[in-house]
Amino acid sequence: MMENAWIIPLFPLISFILLLFIGKKLKETSAYIAMALIGFSLIFSVITLWERFSAPSFKATFEWLQVGDVTLTAGYEVNQLNALMLVVVSLVSLLVHIYSKGYMHGDERISVFYAYLGLFTFAMLALVISPNLLQLYVFWELVGVGSFLLIGFYFYKEDAKAAAKKAFIMTRIGDVGLFIGIILLFWQVGSFEYNAIFEAVGAGVVSAEMLTLIAIMIFIGAMGKSGQFPLHSWLPDAMEGPTPVSALIHAATMVAAGVYLVASLFPLFNASETAMMTVAIVGAFTAIFAASIGLVQKDIKRVLAYSTVSQLGFMMLALGTAGYVAGVFHLTTHAFFKALLFLAAGSVIHAVHTQNIDEMGGLWKKMRTTGILFLIGTLAITGVPLFSGFFSKEEILIAAWVNGNPFLFALALIAAFFTAFYMFRLFFLVFTGKARGDQRHTHESPKIMLLPMMVLGVLAVVAGYMNTPWFGHFLGDWLTDGTEMYGPSHISGPAWIMVAAILVSALGIGLAYLIYYRRSIERETFSTGAPHLYGILRNKYFVDEFYKMTFVYGARVISLFLKYIDEFLVQGTMKGVAHTTQAIGKWGSNIQNGHTQIYGAVAFVSLAILLIIFAFTGGYLG
Repeated sequence: MMENAWIIPLFPLISFILLLFIGKKLKETSAYIAMALIGFSLIFSVITLWERFSAPSFKATFEWLQVGDVTLTAGYEVNQLNALMLVVVSLVSLLVHIYSKGYMHGDERISVFYAYLGLFTFAMLALVISPNLLQLYVFWELVGVGSFLLIGFYFYKEDAKAAAKKAFIMTRIGDVGLFIGIILLFWQVGSFEYNAIFEAVGAGVVSAEMLTLIAIMIFIGAMGKSGQFPLHSWLPDAMEGPTPVSALIHAATMVAAGVYLVASLFPLFNASETAMMTVAIVGAFTAIFAASIGLVQKDIKRVLAYSTVSQLGFMMLALGTAGYVAGVFHLTTHAFFKALLFLAAGSVIHAVHTQNIDEMGGLWKKMRTTGILFLIGTLAITGVPLFSGFFSKEEILIAAWVNGNPFLFALALIAAFFTAFYMFRLFFLVFTGKARGDQRHTHESPKIMLLPMMVLGVLAVVAGYMNTPWFGHFLGDWLTDGTEMYGPSHISGPAWIMVAAILVSALGIGLAYLIYYRRSIERETFSTGAPHLYGILRNKYFVDEFYKMTFVYGARVISLFLKYIDEFLVQGTMKGVAHTTQAIGKWGSNIQNGHTQIYGAVAFVSLAILLIIFAFTGGYLG
């Protein structure tokens, strides 16, 4: 199957093409076609992963373009990292497809929605198996197009249109950095192929300064896709799309692309200490920055969105501190529990028709299955022992301590505390206490929505065991098998780190329990005790306002300035020259009246002027 892995992305592409042309006739039947096709992708992905356990990596390329002496190739590659990603992407996408049948029921444009899901999934799967940076960049941009279409699916809503444009523009900023990095890398190495790049870096072909510049430019591209500060603000706004889209974007596709890019080019980053430290610092800051905003948000999907930004920061922190296995491990576990949380949130929204958590409460009795599944996702992301997030988060903390520095480790611990607090704040406000809104018609979601959530609930528990001492460090051993470029398969650390991780999670859960369940502490304690800080967090540090006052208004001022220069200086000068030329022409035409005496007078005056000039220049006219 590895030799035929190119087939895997074709199924969602076929889904996109079919539904684009005949989807209107099929209506809701289009959902079953899309499910069947992405199901084939999952089956072949699982077979490919299974084969990769016992067989070496496989790569197939063909000549694409010949430019002078340079031959550009295209093709596909199957290695440990992308074989794992194929399963993660296709599995989450299939579950989202199934869930969407219930969530989007009755929508007139459901066939278009499934067509967009197919395009989005195709782009991500094709990106994953790309054997070189040029091909990756093509599908990298196509992922951006898919996200634009899905985020702006409700195009008749102004907020959805604005969010789609914002996502497209902000990620394009990062993509410019990636494009520059790719060009610089080709200039230095003469190839887009991963193996050629790693060999050149290992041989010292690229200078240390240039290597650092290239790695940072590529990381800027990853920052855009994975919502790292300061290119993060599009990600929460992307919640304007349908909730299944949020689950797909935040779990396994677009935001995962940035982390995957850094992981796939890890030997390049690892060759520059400055680049690695940049990745680690940006990741750690993003983790605590986004987590602090999540503490006070009132929109259930935006709380989860800032949670995603924070968790992506954890992954970047791991990669920046030489924790390749830790970063990929958390990318995998996060895909399952974050997809679960978003789908469970969608189940709640589907039932109560609001996203404001202050208008929920008491849903545990009426939505018991959704409540249990949401609790499983919450326990996983919080890092409670025996759930998947506990194992992957501990790996990150160990990597940060052993290979990073105490400051980054402290930031990660504080971010973990914030995560435990805001996630259980969310759980208690939504599912416990008294109902705070109209819930007369509230009921559990249909089975077609619950089934994908149950599968994700199981994975949110068991996925962490793939990289535990109980079964050997299987994932790490396998991911780094056959090469030393990716570092150790497991980083050992002091036992107190695990204790600290459990303690901060317990403290966060305990504080949320006292405030939002037991009511031992007033909810308004923070907002009234520190109103200015609360206002800053509530308004997301005014980052969007800063961008609006600087970049948006600045661009308008510059454009108006250039507009006036064009109108008054450029066009004014041209009009003046034109009018002057026209006036001289008219005057010249007026004196051409056929009167001999006027011609003679002109000739006499001209001769007199020439004689005067001749006299004053002493006979030298040159």
